[in-house]
Amino acid sequence: MKAPAQDPLAGCVLEMLKELGEDASRPGLKRTPLRVAASLRELTRGYREDIDRIINGALFEEACNEMVLVKDITFYSLCEHHLLPFFGKAHVAYIPNRRIIGLSKIPKLVDVFSRRLQVQERLTTQIAETLAEKLAPKGVAVVMEARHLCMEMRGARSLLSPTVTSAMFGCFQKDARTRKEFLDLVKNS
Repeated sequence: MKAPAQDPLAGCVLEMLKELGEDASRPGLKRTPLRVAASLRELTRGYREDIDRIINGALFEEACNEMVLVKDITFYSLCEHHLLPFFGKAHVAYIPNRRIIGLSKIPKLVDVFSRRLQVQERLTTQIAETLAEKLAPKGVAVVMEARHLCMEMRGARSLLSPTVTSAMFGCFQKDARTRKEFLDLVKNS
């Protein structure tokens, strides 16, 4: 493991600890700058991921034209305003238009976009837009429910108040019956 002086991000954490009034040389904090730097790199690895590599050719021609839903996908992200976690469940659906994606790729897409500094609204839309772009389906729907520690630990201090966002394209946006079917399936978790 590098010394904090050799790792620019760890050096920033070291300075932050000093600025907070901590003794960064005490045993409990001595390696904290390096651990925090490694943690932040892991939590933001989505910047370094390539969507096409994640999908890895798992797009298939198929005559299916009924809703495909992967629900209760656990995700973790960092609020870009406070660098505090927000986390919850994503529910992702699409209606194929002669093209499907390997089911395991959907949680991977959620993870890639979650592992960036985010706001939940943009995160929800990025997932939906990517599926729309890669599949050209009849419709895409994404609903995300999350707890935001920036809202629970500071500021409003509103405990256990989940935030729900949605992005709907194509038939999910235009057809109330399709949208209702999706939302009913999500509700019955």
